[in-house]
Amino acid sequence: MTIKLPIYEIIPKLKSVLQKHDNLVLQAPPGAGKTTVVPLELLGENWLLGKKIIMLEPRRLAARAAAKRMAETLGENVGETVGYRVRMDSKVGPKTRIEVVTEGVLIRKLQSDPELSGVGLVIFDEFHERSIEADLGLALSLDVQEGLRDDLKILVMSATLDGERVAALMNGAPIISSEGRSFDVAHHYLDAKVTGRIENEVSALILRALQEQKGSILVFLPGAGEIERTKSLLEGHALGPEIGIAPLYGMMSFKDQDLAILPAQKGMRKIVLATAIAETSLTIEGIRIVIDSGLQRTSAYDVSSGMSGLHTSTVSKASADQRAGRAGRTEDGICYHLWTQAANRALIAFNEPEIKRVDLVPLALDLALWGIHNLKQLKWLDLPDKASFSRASSLLTSLGALDESGAITQHGKIMARFPMHPRFAHMILKADALGHGMLALHIAGLLQERDLLHLKSEMRTADLRLRLEALGYVMKGEIGNAKKTHCNIGLAKNILRQIKIWQKNYHISKTNIDVEKAGLCLSFAFPERIGGLRSAASASYILSGGRGATLGQDDPLGSEKFLAVGHLDKGQRDAKIYLAAPVYKTDLEDHFKNLICQVETTNWDDRSKAVVTQNKLMLGQMPLGDLKQLNVDGEKVTQAMIFGIRKMGLESLSWDKKTTMLRHRIMLINENMPGIVTDFSDQKLLDTLEDWLGPYLENISSREALPKLDLYSILKNNLNWEAQQKLEHLTPTHFKVPSGSDIAIDYSISPPSLPVKLQEMFGATTNPNIMDGKINLTVHLLSPARRPLQITTDLGGFWQNSYPEIKKEMKGRYPKHPWPDDPLQSMPTKKLKNKK
Repeated sequence: MTIKLPIYEIIPKLKSVLQKHDNLVLQAPPGAGKTTVVPLELLGENWLLGKKIIMLEPRRLAARAAAKRMAETLGENVGETVGYRVRMDSKVGPKTRIEVVTEGVLIRKLQSDPELSGVGLVIFDEFHERSIEADLGLALSLDVQEGLRDDLKILVMSATLDGERVAALMNGAPIISSEGRSFDVAHHYLDAKVTGRIENEVSALILRALQEQKGSILVFLPGAGEIERTKSLLEGHALGPEIGIAPLYGMMSFKDQDLAILPAQKGMRKIVLATAIAETSLTIEGIRIVIDSGLQRTSAYDVSSGMSGLHTSTVSKASADQRAGRAGRTEDGICYHLWTQAANRALIAFNEPEIKRVDLVPLALDLALWGIHNLKQLKWLDLPDKASFSRASSLLTSLGALDESGAITQHGKIMARFPMHPRFAHMILKADALGHGMLALHIAGLLQERDLLHLKSEMRTADLRLRLEALGYVMKGEIGNAKKTHCNIGLAKNILRQIKIWQKNYHISKTNIDVEKAGLCLSFAFPERIGGLRSAASASYILSGGRGATLGQDDPLGSEKFLAVGHLDKGQRDAKIYLAAPVYKTDLEDHFKNLICQVETTNWDDRSKAVVTQNKLMLGQMPLGDLKQLNVDGEKVTQAMIFGIRKMGLESLSWDKKTTMLRHRIMLINENMPGIVTDFSDQKLLDTLEDWLGPYLENISSREALPKLDLYSILKNNLNWEAQQKLEHLTPTHFKVPSGSDIAIDYSISPPSLPVKLQEMFGATTNPNIMDGKINLTVHLLSPARRPLQITTDLGGFWQNSYPEIKKEMKGRYPKHPWPDDPLQSMPTKKLKNKK
């Protein structure tokens, strides 16, 4: 029975709108038929004038499947009226009018032919996925439309999309909606949150669905690893000969992918274990059950690789709806969600656009090739982050892809031809020129995959050379030797297949692989990650980009003086190195002259507590070697010395009693009469070291030399003449007591004190004062042996109340000293009693 797809209801309106408008937004839910119906229906429109339709799909599998379905509708083979172009594969012919392409292919086509000659319509299918290439493709297409091809039409299609924003971007384009899926889908949610391993939970749900439902099953899992583990669990359950299991993910061959999407044979049921590759634009016949793990791998900037990498995350509501829609493509279906209804309500509406979270280096290179220097020259649904884009452009400049003005160089134009990250394109081109092109291809293949070696913790090493040797064994067919290295043989074969395609397509010279040059190749790709050994004991390195990095414990690479680092993690303090290779100093000097400079540094050294001046050869911020010492800049030594003093604190200076008292006197004045003298508090002195101490630090370059400073004179010289006069008047250093002695005032306590022998104060009835009489001194009365007898703020009261008892006790102990009955009438003295 032939079922008419919902999309047909809006085809007349769609044709009518496109007849009058250049741009259009089409919203149609999963199963409506937009992908395979719309291009065919528009093929005969008179405004096309025989030109081609290009339709973008987010994935290679979807592109090939859409082309095949449309060709079957026409009763033709793929490559006749309908063809496709995807990375490393194409089927088009001279009569092809509809080309289904992946987004990267459109970018390359636009770059090579900005007018899109012979193209009348560009369709962006499943635009809601918002890949960075889709955003760029739309921005460039709109630029072409406005500047070169006012007859070019653009159609954006999606199942779930913020249509109003897209329409506004496209100059107020009309929006058409196709309502309703082909068939109803029932939804089942869990009662409680999943706590076990995802593979166990999913396999249990599959077994339940096989019992409860009829038809084939499509299971969404985040990645190939989870798919293979789920497959192994299911195979252990004796499902029966009528049930087949078919994995479906990006790294599979096209042949295996095509087998996975074929309908099950009559009397058979099929379990398709898929990644998000099956989320859009695919109809797998017989699927009426969907099991959704709720997880996905999304691309985001990964500090470990310095590029974008895949991260596991929760799906958005839009993605969940797309997945569920797969169950209702050919009949009523059911979707089992591996999460609760509460979790479903908490899902974000859409995935964050890639342009907000991925590495922008490839985008920056494409825009430079287009001639764009300012992001605002193009129309973006979401403008790329300015700071991230600036960093990306800076990296491209360091790789030689852009000149100092931001214009693309010839080297950059060649790099842009490679379907890989510009880091790897640069590495391959540089290495190939030196006869190491095949080595660079192997490194690029390894770095774009998970670790090739399964090493136990005690054997773990970051050495890239071991991975290259293992890959070499597999390449030569020495599988036994490869297994001894704990190599993942299947992954190695996949990498080698990709390397073979790269070598053929980009004409890389077939040369012997010298693994000892792996570090040099890595350095070309990651010039900011060339590391110089900082500490052999901790196997820590300082990278040319400025950050620290450390190898794992007991890694044999830790003895290497220089490393080039491929993978590292963020780290709290230092990053941890996961993949690296040694690099020779001579290679760095020969190939990174533009990054090497001579730097004289004068810095404070915490360990030696001294200023250290060095003249170094630097590669970025990494020391490459020492040079002959130049004349020392005295001003820099002073600045470094001040930094050291500030770091050690004021206690690092030699504060004698006289200088300390000077500071206490000044602080006392400031506390009671602010503004009269300079502030000599700790914080103020630290903040103004340059002003009061700096001029006296000539020939002082270590803590050991600080005692040479006459701090008393230095501080006093920082007071003007008037302030010095005020200082002496308000806070004298000494006070003349009744005996005639000049006694030093102690300003270290508050209020200041006068430590004096009791006999020298006979006759005194009031405490001495300072600060123009505002502050009375506390008198510390001492015994003849200068031991404390009494602290008083009331001398008159002391003589009357306390003295008689003290006299009684002390007279026998110090009989040679006067202890008169009437101290107020007695002569003050510092001498012994007169002999009779």
